[in-house]
Amino acid sequence: MTLTPKRLLATLEKLPQTDRYVVAYSGGRDSHVLLHLLAGLFGKSSGPRLSAVHVNHGLQPNAGSWAAHCAELCRQLDVPCQTLELNLSPAKGESIEAQARMARYRALEKLIQKGDLLLTAHHQDDQAETVLLQLLRGAGPAGLSAMPELTRFGCGYMARPLLAVSAAEIDDYAKAEQLCWIEDPSNRSLQFDRNFLRSQVIPVLRGRWPALGRTLSRSARHCAETQALVEAAVADDLEAFWERDNHSLAVTGIAVLPPPRARALLRVWISAEGFPVPGSARLERVLNEMVTAGRDRNPLVHWPGAEVRRFRDRIYIMRPLPRLTHIAPLEWDGSTSVRLPGSLGRLEAYTGSGGLSLSDWRTARIRIKFSARQQDGVRIAGQLHSTTFKNLFQQHAVPVWMRPRIPLVYLDDELAAVGDLCICNPFAVAQSERGVHLRWIRVLDTD
Repeated sequence: MTLTPKRLLATLEKLPQTDRYVVAYSGGRDSHVLLHLLAGLFGKSSGPRLSAVHVNHGLQPNAGSWAAHCAELCRQLDVPCQTLELNLSPAKGESIEAQARMARYRALEKLIQKGDLLLTAHHQDDQAETVLLQLLRGAGPAGLSAMPELTRFGCGYMARPLLAVSAAEIDDYAKAEQLCWIEDPSNRSLQFDRNFLRSQVIPVLRGRWPALGRTLSRSARHCAETQALVEAAVADDLEAFWERDNHSLAVTGIAVLPPPRARALLRVWISAEGFPVPGSARLERVLNEMVTAGRDRNPLVHWPGAEVRRFRDRIYIMRPLPRLTHIAPLEWDGSTSVRLPGSLGRLEAYTGSGGLSLSDWRTARIRIKFSARQQDGVRIAGQLHSTTFKNLFQQHAVPVWMRPRIPLVYLDDELAAVGDLCICNPFAVAQSERGVHLRWIRVLDTD
C-alpha cells in the first residue's frame, strides 16, 4: 500500500474526535512525514487545530541545532511549534534511554489539554521491534501487547496513527515529497538493543519471513486482547483494594488471592499508577516481602523509576525518594511559598480562624528544619501534656519513610508547627481570632 493523506485521514476518523492534534515532533524522518501529512490535511482548514512539540533531551551535542531545525520546518509548514527542555540525570542502574522516555512522556503529559490527541509516528516496524524486545525480556501478555494505537494520556489521548504503515512506505513518501529530516547518530549505535535488532536481527528474519512486521503486529493485537481479559478479571480486586488518593493497595486483600491472580493485580495496579512494571523477580519480591512482612516492618522493593514500600496494612508505590542528607535550616519570609529540598514540595501560609499567632508570625525569625528525633517532646496546642514525635506520627499514620521529611517550622528557634499536622504551644490563638495556617503541598517531583 501507499501512504497518502487519504489513508491517514481514514485512520484518524476512527479515533476520538478532537479540536487539536499535537504532533510529537523529533525532526526525524517518521515524525516529519506524519507532520507533513497532517499539515496538508488540517494546516489551512477549519477543522482541528494542529501544533507540534519538540522535546530536547539535551543528550546529543547537536540537540540545540535540532530544535532550531524543527522550529524552522514548522515555520515553513505554518504549524505552531513548542520546544520542551529536559534535564536528565539517570539514577544508578537506570538506562538513559528508559529515563529519557519516561521524562519525555511526563513533560508531554503536562502539555496535553482536555480532549487533545497527542500523535506519535511509531510505525509497523517499530511495533515489530517492540514485540521482539519484550519477548527477549520474558514479558507476558501486557508487554507483548507492545504499543496500542490509542490510550488515555493526561487529560486527552495518545494515538499512533501509523502503526499499520511500514517503514518502507514512510521512506517512499519522504523521498517522493523530497523532505529533509534529522538523522540521529545514536540510531546507529549497536549498544542499544533496539538498534541491534533493527540492523542485525530483523533483516535476517525478514529474509525468511517477509511479512514479519504484519505478523508480529497481529501477535501484539492478540496479546492486547488477552491482557484486556486479565485486566477485566482483576477489576473488582483493584476497585476493592486500591486507594487512589494515597497510591496504595491493601495487603490483606492481596494475601487472600491465589498467586497468579495476585501477580496480575500487582501488574495492573503498577501500570494504572503510571509506573513501569518490573520483571518477574522483583514482582515476586513485592508479592512475598510485602505480604509476609510483620505489621511493624517496612520492607522496600525498588526498580528503575519506581519503588514499593509497606506501612501498616498497605503497600505504597512512588517514584524513588531522594536520599536524605544533612539539610541546613531554611529561612522563610512567611509570606511567599517556599520550595522544600529533596523534592518534598512546597509550604505555604494563609490566614483563617485560629492557627498561629499573627503577631508572632510577622515579627519572629521563621526557620524550617527536618529530621525530628522520635523521642523528642512536642507541645501540641489544646493538649494538657506533651507527646513525642513518634506518638504524633503514629496518631496521624505518617509512613516511616516520610517522618524524617516532615518540615518543622520554628519561630525564633521554638517549635511552632509540625508540617500541617499540628500547631504547638505557646503560639496558638483562639478560634475566634485570626491566625496563620500552613498548607504543605506534597509534590514529589524530581524533574
